[in-house]
Amino acid sequence: MDAALQAELVAFSGIETEFNDAWGNRTKVASADQLALLAAQGFNIADDAAARAELTERQLDFWQQILAPVSVQLLGEPLHFELQVPLALANSRFDFTLQTEQGASYQFSTEPVAGELVQVAVIEDEEYQQYQHSLTYPLETGYHCLTLTCSDTGFSFEQRLIISPGKCYQPAEFEQKKQWGVSVQLYGLRSARNWGIGDFSDLSTLVGYLSAHGADFVGLNPIHALYPAMPESASPYSPSSRRWLNIIYIDVSAMPGYVDCSKTQGLVAAPAFTLAVAEQRSRDWVDYSGVLQLKLPVMYSLYQWFVQHCGKEAHLAAEFAEFKQLGGDSLQQLALYDALHAFLIKQDSHHWGWPNWPEQYRDPQSEAVQQFALEHQQQLDFYCYLQFIAQQQLKAVQQQAKTAGMLLGLYRDLAVGVSDASTEIWGNGDLYCRDASVGAPPDPLGPAGQNWGLPPMQPYQLFSQAYQPMVDLFRSNMQHAGALRIDHVMALLRLWWVPKTAANAGGGAYVYYPIMDLLGILALESQRQQAVIIGEDLGTVPDGIRELLADYGIYSYRVFFFETAADGGYISPAHYPVQAMATLSTHDLPTLIGFWHCEDLKLGQQLGLYKDESQLQGLYQQRHANKQQILDSLHGHGMLPMDYPRTVDSLGMDRTLNYAMQRHLAAGSSQLLCLQLEDWLEMTQPVNVPGTSDEYPNWRRKLSRELEQWTAEPHIQQLLAELTKARAS
Repeated sequence: MDAALQAELVAFSGIETEFNDAWGNRTKVASADQLALLAAQGFNIADDAAARAELTERQLDFWQQILAPVSVQLLGEPLHFELQVPLALANSRFDFTLQTEQGASYQFSTEPVAGELVQVAVIEDEEYQQYQHSLTYPLETGYHCLTLTCSDTGFSFEQRLIISPGKCYQPAEFEQKKQWGVSVQLYGLRSARNWGIGDFSDLSTLVGYLSAHGADFVGLNPIHALYPAMPESASPYSPSSRRWLNIIYIDVSAMPGYVDCSKTQGLVAAPAFTLAVAEQRSRDWVDYSGVLQLKLPVMYSLYQWFVQHCGKEAHLAAEFAEFKQLGGDSLQQLALYDALHAFLIKQDSHHWGWPNWPEQYRDPQSEAVQQFALEHQQQLDFYCYLQFIAQQQLKAVQQQAKTAGMLLGLYRDLAVGVSDASTEIWGNGDLYCRDASVGAPPDPLGPAGQNWGLPPMQPYQLFSQAYQPMVDLFRSNMQHAGALRIDHVMALLRLWWVPKTAANAGGGAYVYYPIMDLLGILALESQRQQAVIIGEDLGTVPDGIRELLADYGIYSYRVFFFETAADGGYISPAHYPVQAMATLSTHDLPTLIGFWHCEDLKLGQQLGLYKDESQLQGLYQQRHANKQQILDSLHGHGMLPMDYPRTVDSLGMDRTLNYAMQRHLAAGSSQLLCLQLEDWLEMTQPVNVPGTSDEYPNWRRKLSRELEQWTAEPHIQQLLAELTKARAS
C-alpha cells in the first residue's frame, strides 16, 4: 500500500503507531500489523483505490451530517455546537429547537457563517467547512436534544447534547472516615441452604454479617448475563450481555410462589432432587451445568405459577410489566437469544453461539428469527421473568445493605468486553470489530502479549450511535450498587487490538477512544446513580492519565503486591493516594498463603506455564526476596510482635502474619480498602490462573467453609473489629 495512504488511513482509524512498552521503551508498530488492523476495520489493503474509496465514504459520513449525532460538554464551561456544511450551504439559514431533559424548549435560527470557522476539508473536489457557534441557554446536566431543520431543503438533523458535571460521585461521608469492605466471587459462597452455588440470599447473609461488623461494602465479581444454554462458559469476564444479570444467582426458594406452588414443591421434595442438591452443595468446585439442571425446571414451574396467578399477584404483575417496558428491545433481544440458543443447542451441541448457528438465525432481524419469536412467546417471557427476579433479589440486597448502615453496599464490576458469541454483538454487529480482539501488549507477565478473545467496539460506530451503548452499560451496572469498578479503565482511552490474523498478541496496536466524552458520560451517570467509580488502572498507563481520572473523581486501584519502590521494597500504604482503593491481592493473583508458600509457582510449573527451569528458579528467588521485604516492612511498621521471626528462610504464613498484612493495609491512607474472604479463611487455591483455559478450572473454586461456620469464628470477628478501628483513625 502507498505509504501516504496508509498513514492517512491509520490516523483516521485512531491507530497508534508508537507506544511506550512495559519496560519503558519507545516501540514502533510494524507496518504489517498496522495493515492487519486496517483490514480488520474493513479497509481493502490489497487495493489502494478501494481503500481510498472506503476512506472517502467514511469521511463523507461525518462531513455530510450538518449536526454531529452527539456532543459531550461540561457544566460551567461555555457551551457550543458545530455545523459541518458544504461551501454552498455556508450562508443558508437553519432553524433550531433545543429540548432540554428537564422540559424546557428553546428556538433560534442562524447561518453557519455566523459562527467561527474552525476546520476545512476538501473531499472529492468539494469543500466542506465546520463552524462553531455558542449556546447561551442555561442548561443543567443531562441528556438534551438539539434539532436542526432547513425549510429550503427539507432535511433535518438531531444531536444528543450531553452536559456532564465533570466529576464522579463522592459521598460526603468520605470526609469523616475511611471505609473497608471485602470482595467475593459470588458463585463461590458456600452455605447450608444454597443449591451448589452462591446466590443472592447468600449475599444477603454476608451483607448482614459484614454490616454488623463495620464493613461499608461488599465487592462482587461481574454478575453479567452469561449463557444459560451453555453453562460451562462460566467466565464472568466473557459475558453475553453486560446490561443484564446472570440468572444462576437467583435464589429459587425466594421466588414468588415457591411455598404455594404444588408442582414446585413436588419437584424439590423428590428424593432424587434432594440428593442432587446435597451433592452439588458438597462439591469443592461449582458444577455450573449441574446447578442449572436443578434450577431451570423449578424456575419454569414458578414462572407458570406466576402466569396462572397474575390476577391475585397484581402488584407483582404490574412491576414485571414495567420492568419489561423499561428493558425495551435490549431485554427482549436477550430473552430471544437465550430461548433460541436453548432450542438450537438441543439439536446440535456444537451450536455454541450465534456465529455458528444456521445462517437464517445469525441476524436477529431475519424472518426466521422473528418467526421463532412469535412461536415461542412464552419462552421469551420466561427469560424476561428470570431477569426481573434476578434484579428484584439484587435490589433487595442493596436496600438491606443501606438500611443496615453500609455507606456503599454492593460494589459491582463492569467487564471490559463481551465474547464473540454474545447477544450484545448478535444484536448490534456494526458496533463491534469481529476481526480483532482486545488484549494487552507484551509485558513481564506475558512476554507474547495477551489475547482476551473479546471483539472491541468501533470508536466511530460508538459515536454514530450517540454513545447510547455506553450510557446503557454505565447506567445498568450502577443500578442497585453504591460503587462500580471499571475493569481495565484504560479502555476509555485506548485498547490493544489484536487482529485475528496476528501470529500472537504482540502483533497488535493501540486504538484510541474518545476518552473525554466517555468520562463525561461516566461522571453524569455516577452522579445520577450515586455510585462511586473505581478505575482498574493496573499495567501500562500513559503519562497524565491517572491525573485525568483523578480529576474526574475516579478512584485508583492499588494492589499491595504491585506497589514497589525503585529498590524493590514495598511502598508503605501510608503513602498510597487518598483517592484510591487499596487491596492486597486480586482474582488474578494468588491468595496471601498461596503467595507466601509459592503455590502459584508450583501450579504454574504443573500447568507448563514456564519456558524452562531457569525461569522458574528465578521466580522462586524473586519471591524469596519479596517475602523478606514484606516481613521487614511489617516489622518496621510495628504490625508484628517484637519476638516474631525476622527472616523468611523457614517461615510459613500463619494467622499472625496473615492478619498483620491486612491490618497493615487497613492503616494506610487510601479512602477505600478491599480485602478477600479467601484470606480470612486461609485458603491457598486461586480463583483464576491467567493464561489458562482448560488447564485449570477457573471461576469455579468455592470457599473452603460455609457461611454459617466461618461467620461464627471469634478470630475473624476480632480481625474485623481491628479493621474498623484502623479505618476510623
